[in-house]
Parts: sequence; structure tokens; C-alpha cells
Amino acid sequence: MEHAREPAAARPDLRKYAWLAIGTAVLTVLLKASAWAITGSVGLLSDAAESMVNLVAAIVALVSLTIAARPADDDHHFGHTKAEYFSAALEGIMVFVAAASIIYLGVERLIHPRPLESLGIGLAISMVAAVLNGIVGRILIRVGTRHRSITLRADGKHLMTDVYTSFGVVLGLGLAWITGWNWLDPVIAILVGVNILVTGYRLVSESTAGLMDASLSPEDNARIQAILDAHVEPGRIEFHAVRTRESGARQFMEMHMLVPGEWTVQRGHDAMEDLVEKIVAEFPAMVVTGHLEPVADPRSYEDMVL
Repeated sequence: MEHAREPAAARPDLRKYAWLAIGTAVLTVLLKASAWAITGSVGLLSDAAESMVNLVAAIVALVSLTIAARPADDDHHFGHTKAEYFSAALEGIMVFVAAASIIYLGVERLIHPRPLESLGIGLAISMVAAVLNGIVGRILIRVGTRHRSITLRADGKHLMTDVYTSFGVVLGLGLAWITGWNWLDPVIAILVGVNILVTGYRLVSESTAGLMDASLSPEDNARIQAILDAHVEPGRIEFHAVRTRESGARQFMEMHMLVPGEWTVQRGHDAMEDLVEKIVAEFPAMVVTGHLEPVADPRSYEDMVL
């Protein structure tokens, strides 16, 4: 007997948050580009370059959220939620490209130093952009965590990295302004580039795990096992072949439930139904598929390796 239960609640439309990210990225690019034009600082240029990546990433996020929201169809029986992983992976790759460009510019400026101008105005503009990114980044991370959207979480984390970058650039350039050590500008740009590389690596790692059907976290698997253990009656009701995976905002679980062979189909169905209700109550985004087997049949244990 196979039993499958879809989660009852549908995820709300998250595309409005992608539009928020796009609007924020456009504004911050304009602000930081102005700061760079005023000062000639390669550190501020690197900050503006990262915001440009944010803009491209936000557009990609909007596209991926639109695709992921599509229901299952004849060609995609399990829906389109994995589209979000492609967005996160692409964003991570763009982060790598931006970081490489920033490091290159920093090294070039170390070799060919140039004077900095009007740093006070440029730094003030950069701080306004950083505060704006920080507010929107926190919103995206909170919403992405609540609704299990790797796209919004990745976009939010990228924005927060931009915030840390901006504060680092402002601090370093402030020191350069006070001390006259203009070499701090390219050094800061190089450090920013290295920090962005780390962020890109984390984004790519997370998206790759999702595309490879990684299991739920050890904590979530332990919670599932605890629910199953509460239903175990040694020799009568047992479980094996328990598997879990994530696909964007959705979670999937499979299990084999072993019951007495003399049970009727109705009794087995009711037992499975009660168990699935408890699992879905704990994991609202979970799709559960269960298979009933007679506990006394040796063939029931041939698939334990699953």
C-alpha cells in the first residue's frame, strides 16, 4: 500500500520581496557609483561592483521565484521548486566574478596609486546605501527562513555581506582620510574581495546540496525519528527505509511501515493516516509517502538498505 500526503498550506507569493530587492539594488548602485565618481576610491568602486551583482542576482531571484511557484504539470510531476537552487548557484558564481574583479582592481591600484578626493561626501553616501541594504537584507532573510526560500535567504545574505563590505570600506577609507595613507584604499578592496569569495562559496555549496537531493538536517531527521519511535511496537509495528530530502521550499519523506499481516487494509490505512498527520503537523511543508508491509514476511526486509 502506498500513501502520500501533500502539505495543506500553500506558500504565499514571494515575488514582491524580489521586487523589493531589485528596487534596493538599483538605488544602492546609483548611490555607490556616485560615491566612487566623487572620490575616485577603488574601495568604493569595489563596493559599487558588489551592488551591481546584487541587482543582477535580484532579477534572477525574481525569475526563479516565478518558475518555482508554478504547480506540478505533465512534465514536472513534483513541481518546479528546485528552480530556486539554480538562482542561488548563479548568484554564488556572480559573487566569485565580482570578487575576482575587485581583487584585480585592488592590486592594480597598489601598483599605480592615485590620490583620493572628497572622501567625506563619498563615505556619507556609502553609509546611506549600507543602512538601506541592511534593512532589506534582514527582511529577505527573515521571510526566506519563514517560508523556506533559499532564493530569498541567499539574496538576503548577499545584501548583508554588502553591508559588512560597506562598513569595512568606510572604516578603512576613514583611516586613509585621517592618516593620508592612500595605500589603505586598495588593501581594503582586496580584503573585501576575499570576504566576498567566502560568501560565494557558501552560496554555491548550499545550492549544490539541494540539487543533489541532500537529506534534511540532522535535527529535523531526529525529530522525524522521534515521531516514528513513539509508534513502534516491537514485533508488531516497525519502520525502515526512512528517507528525507529537500526541494526548495518543500520537504519530502518516504518510509516503510511494517504491521501485522492479519490487519485489514482499512486498519493499516488508518494507522498510516494517523502517523502522517502527526508528521505533517510537525513539518507543514512535508510531502509524506508511506508503504505498508507485513511485519512477518521476510520479503519486507529486503529493502531495509534503502
